[in-house]
Parts: sequence; structure tokens; C-alpha cells
Amino acid sequence: MNTHIRHDHEELLASLVGGKLPRNLSWSTVVELIGKIGEVEERNNDEFVFVVGSQRAFFKRPSTHNLEVEEISRLRTFLKEAGVLGKKAKEHQSGRMVVVIDHHAAHIFHDLGGSLPENEATVKPYDPFGFQHHLVHRKEAHYIGDHVPEETSFYEEIAGKLVHASAIILIGHAKGKSSAVDVLSDYLKSHHPETFDRIVATENTDLSALTDAEIEAIAKKHIRGAAEPVPA
Repeated sequence: MNTHIRHDHEELLASLVGGKLPRNLSWSTVVELIGKIGEVEERNNDEFVFVVGSQRAFFKRPSTHNLEVEEISRLRTFLKEAGVLGKKAKEHQSGRMVVVIDHHAAHIFHDLGGSLPENEATVKPYDPFGFQHHLVHRKEAHYIGDHVPEETSFYEEIAGKLVHASAIILIGHAKGKSSAVDVLSDYLKSHHPETFDRIVATENTDLSALTDAEIEAIAKKHIRGAAEPVPA
């Protein structure tokens, strides 16, 4: 994204990505905004290609001055899929998230406090870091063998929950094609590069015996490791 984006563009992005959908949004304003954060390719017949990050989408110049509500909603979806965060969303970007993922589901722990506990003894059992816990289910409950299905909707749902994470730790088991962690990581790299860049560690372990206390220990190890200065 252009680091010199104007204040009005920042405010418009904040509204498009996470706020109330703007009304009376002119086509010229949209073209100018996309040109600042990505590229606009003009085609024939008033058709344009918007390119932001790894995402491309076709939009047609409206017959009137302003975009219809349906097109504004589609623009919001496009920007979210491109991993764009408006100024206000970035200001609220905080906390670590830990994703524990296997073939069947993803358990996401969100640190609402954003800081390591000073006294580890105060951490409550089954509540790592004081994390808020979410569970993301696959549409299919059972799988045969070790192959991880390419269910983009599953990984997209996870990506949506990681938008505001300041640091992300992925925990899973196995490697390569049989690893849901590797599939998720590759998906984020391709479709949500800004989220992928906030992954601070990936760890493979035996999930069948993994306790919440061990999840907490893994999270602390990697967060503290990332915070330690590199020796000169």
C-alpha cells in the first residue's frame, strides 16, 4: 500500500473494510483509491480490472455517477480478500493469536490483553494467556487417510479471524501435504500476504496429547524468542 495515502483515502478504506458501507460513493473516487493502494487496468466497454496484492477483480463503470450498494459491497469483499486494512483497523490490530489446526478443525486462541502475564501462576488452567477461544469446524467431519483436502473456505474462515492479530503462531502435526499447518501457511502466503508476514513461528507436535497448558508454553516460547534482540 502507498505509505503516502491521503487522510480521506484512509478514512474511506476504514469504512469500506470494517465500518458502515459508505453511501454516495463516486466511481472516480474508487478508481483513485485503488490506484493508490494497487493498480487499475482500463479495458474496453467501460470495464476495469482492479489489482490489489494478489487479488484481481473486474468492475464496470456505473451508468450513474455513484456506485450501487451491491457494487460497494463487492468492493468491500475484494479489499478484504486482498488483505487490506484501513487505518482504523490497523489501529486496533493487537494481541497474539495461536492457531492449533489438524485435518478436522482449527482452534484459535486470541490474546485479548496483548502482553505476557507478569506472574505465570496467575494464568488460569484451560485459558492460555487469558486467550479468547474460537473453534473453526470443517464442513466435512471425517476424512480418510492423511491427505489434507484443499477446502479454501475453511482456510479463508481462519484467515478472517487472524486479520487483527499482531503476531501469529501456528501449531499442528505432520509435514508437507499431510500437514494442515503447511496448507494454511501456503494459503495465507498466496491470498493474505499481510497476515502471512505476521506469522512468528510454526511448530509441529502431537496434537492428540496436547494440553492447553502446553499450548501456552509453546506460545510463550515463541513470543519471547521473537522479542529477544539479535546478538551483534
